Amino acid sequence: MDSKMAMIAAWSYGLAGVLASLLTLYLASGWRTGGRSRAMFFAVGLCALWGMLSLVFALTGQGIFLAGSLLADQLRFGGWYFFLIILMQPDASEGQRWPLRIGWLGTLALLLVAFGLVAQSMAMFGIDLLGSSQRLTLFASLAMSVYGLVLVERLFRNVSPDFRWSIKPLCFGLGGVFLFDLYLYSDALLFNRIDADAFSIRGFAHALGLPLVALSAIRSHDWKRRLVMSQRAALQSATLLIVGTYLLFMAAAGYYVRFFGGEWGRALQLALLFAALLVLAVLTFSGSMRARLRVQVGKHFFSYRYDYREEWLRFTATLSSQGGFTGMGRHVVRGLADMVESPSGALWLKDPSGRFFAQESFWNMPASPATEDADSPLCRFLLESGWVINLEEYRSLPRRYDGLVLPSWLVEVPNAWLVVPLTTGNELIAFVVLATARTRIDVNWEVNDLLKTAARQAGAFLGQMQASEALLEVRKFDSFNRMSAFVVHDLKNIVAQLSLMLKNAERHRDNPEFQKDMLMTVEHSVERMRQLMMQLRQGATPLDGPRGIDLADVVRRVQTAKGSQGRVVDLSIEEKLVARGHEDRIERVIGHLVQNALEATEKSGRVWIRLTRQGTQALVEVGDTGHGMSPEFVRERLFKPFQTTKPTGMGIGAYESFQYVHELGGKLSVDSAVDVGTQVSLLLPLFEAGNSAESTDPSRE
Repeated sequence: MDSKMAMIAAWSYGLAGVLASLLTLYLASGWRTGGRSRAMFFAVGLCALWGMLSLVFALTGQGIFLAGSLLADQLRFGGWYFFLIILMQPDASEGQRWPLRIGWLGTLALLLVAFGLVAQSMAMFGIDLLGSSQRLTLFASLAMSVYGLVLVERLFRNVSPDFRWSIKPLCFGLGGVFLFDLYLYSDALLFNRIDADAFSIRGFAHALGLPLVALSAIRSHDWKRRLVMSQRAALQSATLLIVGTYLLFMAAAGYYVRFFGGEWGRALQLALLFAALLVLAVLTFSGSMRARLRVQVGKHFFSYRYDYREEWLRFTATLSSQGGFTGMGRHVVRGLADMVESPSGALWLKDPSGRFFAQESFWNMPASPATEDADSPLCRFLLESGWVINLEEYRSLPRRYDGLVLPSWLVEVPNAWLVVPLTTGNELIAFVVLATARTRIDVNWEVNDLLKTAARQAGAFLGQMQASEALLEVRKFDSFNRMSAFVVHDLKNIVAQLSLMLKNAERHRDNPEFQKDMLMTVEHSVERMRQLMMQLRQGATPLDGPRGIDLADVVRRVQTAKGSQGRVVDLSIEEKLVARGHEDRIERVIGHLVQNALEATEKSGRVWIRLTRQGTQALVEVGDTGHGMSPEFVRERLFKPFQTTKPTGMGIGAYESFQYVHELGGKLSVDSAVDVGTQVSLLLPLFEAGNSAESTDPSRE
């Protein structure tokens, strides 16, 4: 090592040694707080020893200090292993001594540390029993770096969320240190030499990780935590360990291929490396391999196969991401299939008529036109027993499914495996057919219970969606029926007007004035019926926006129309006003109020219309001296549909008028007394000249 690199190494390892020494002194104050603090004290103390020995070697170049630093490096790995494994141990109860249970993680750590110490010792004394001792030390250091990452990852994923805030800096600091060592030693194994630049700044990398370790130590003085072991974390840790072991094995194989390959050694090494990475990618993205690993982890590391919290959250999230019946059915199939590692499935949903089941949706399975009668043996068995039918078990032991007869279409479904009933209440709403799993799964009581519970939730989702769509359809019909009732009410008025005209035609057929009024009435009726037909086709809301309406002209037309029916309506226009609204609908509202007044008043009585201003609104007052209404009827029934005092009325006109006036921002009030008369006050917003844009821009409404 030249003088410049030696100086850089001295500063690098010296900084690491000083920081580790300071942290060691800080941790010494917590010596009596527990075994975890003591374990961290030893780990950081070994880091300080390693840094100081490396500093002395960089300054003096003495080989004994190099040997000491290399041995301290191996012990430093062991110290961090010891500390991380202790953090994964459950907390001892109060008053008990902290117990150390090594387990397989600790055993593997001890073996790696012993292997590293032996390899370093062999390299110091030049003993080449298993090939180059230098290569062996590099291989041991790489393996220890990989195992350090495995422990850090396992700790971070298994720790509870409330302790993760404290442990996160430690995981980042140690993870960064182990990653740097992984790069350093993997590069050295590939190129059969240690990168001097990387090795000289290794101390800086470790020094950068120490403040993060110190931050975790400050946040957690006694290192008490709640470690939660989940199947996902165990699976990911096992995957990382397998991948690391695989890469180490392939690196060793590549080295020996290159060593013994002669002239073709490097080419064979590159070919082996490419093949290894390709195989690793295929295995990583293989669904069947993931399924097998998940089953093995659940079988050998946990008393229960499933992590029910994870399964339920995933299944609920899958159901919640639905979009319509087709999407909902596909997500139900996929959610149930993921629980048993099934690659495909299909959903048969009960027809709205309730007579049969038909395939509603499918996932990675061919569409099927087959239907199943609701009273078939299969459906009766699913409803009465609630069992998940294992078709493989049925074929080998049919007596377990007493009374079950499989339909021919189900037998022909490729790779059909499980039939899962979806119920809501006491009704079979659907059933799902799942294909054979990617890996061998024993369908025991746990699998059956999970599937049945998830199927009940899926059935409730499907039932709720069916009810929602049925309610939406009912609302659409209700809206159409309501609009139809308005139209029928208007048609009744038009028919009454035309009937009265025909009754008078016999007496006044030769009267030119009557003929003129008759033509005008027919023309008005035809135009009104045309508008009603358009309203039925396009909906209850007019296509054009509100605009200015001359109320004086409107009330005059209403007076003339009622006069042609032989009734006199007094008219008083105190001020000419322009209101905001739709002219034909305003005229229909006022005409309806006047018609009601005429029908409630004897011919000897009086009916009047008065137009005036009231503040910022136009007031149209329609009054009569007729029969009147009780306060209870006005308060509870007048403006409700299908409520009326007339024997042949429908009770729609008042309701429609009330709704439309309030849509415009107006108000309709009634003052009535029995045998005295009724006065209806209609307040309408005035049309301001500055808002003329509203009359030409319907989109503003």
